[in-house]
Amino acid sequence: MLQFGRKSISSMAKIKDVKAQDLTPGLERSCTHDWVRAAPWQLGIQRIEAFFSGEAYAPHRHDTYSIGYTIHGVQRFDYRGARSDSTPGRVVVLHPDEVHNGEAGSDDGFHYRMLYIEPSLIRAALGSSASALPFVKESVLDDPRLMQAIHAAYSDLNTKLEPIALDEISVLLADGLLANDKSAKRSSNVIVDAKAVDRAREYLDANRDRTVTSNELELITGQDRFSLARQFRKALGTSPYRFLTMRRLDRARAEIANGHSLADAAIMTGFSDQSHMTRRFKATFGISPGHWKNLVSKAE
Repeated sequence: MLQFGRKSISSMAKIKDVKAQDLTPGLERSCTHDWVRAAPWQLGIQRIEAFFSGEAYAPHRHDTYSIGYTIHGVQRFDYRGARSDSTPGRVVVLHPDEVHNGEAGSDDGFHYRMLYIEPSLIRAALGSSASALPFVKESVLDDPRLMQAIHAAYSDLNTKLEPIALDEISVLLADGLLANDKSAKRSSNVIVDAKAVDRAREYLDANRDRTVTSNELELITGQDRFSLARQFRKALGTSPYRFLTMRRLDRARAEIANGHSLADAAIMTGFSDQSHMTRRFKATFGISPGHWKNLVSKAE
């Protein structure tokens, strides 16, 4: 799928609605309704959401895994000697250095999201669970674990992923790819170090108003970041990043109820700005922070 080179992606990071031909030199487009939204560039992972009609892109290849899903229409491509069609809700997995193209398989065009993640992150996230990078034979499949990873990566396309959020996504992708590689030799046992998980939980709770790095959690727990992500989820049913986000939102809700402005509440609780808090607040609680502020003020 469409990917930007490392040298060009930084200049494209702020572009939200653009024509595909403006992003891909040499690609002629006849339709004026094609578009691409790119997340801010960051090392190790790139994220796009796009719509194309007709022929989208010529044969090309990436040095990353390309993992995404079709939102609308038929996403058609040639890959490893066969033609594939992905329809809404299905996951697409393309491996590094494999040639592929892309086009709409219906008159409606196709809308999709795609992650481009460096193999080094997948390799690190696998740890001792596999001796080699997984290879998924099917290019189009139904897999809830991979879909969960993609949705986690797209919780907010307007901001960079925080370090522990990228850890979570890498683990979900690595485990999802491994589960779909029938030839892989793997160990699925996850032994939970309860003390390490408790230390991580307490540290996240105490530092919810700022960005917590992966290195910090490794030092606090004595676990590598990917092992900790698996253990944390098994012990507490959620990821370290999700836990941290919920603690931020809990405090934001309380600070708004206490009379603080939305902008102040966002700053106090570790969000990058008010709009960032608003997007996460509404996605979590089903109402905007402004609506919440009105509700609690009426109850006084």
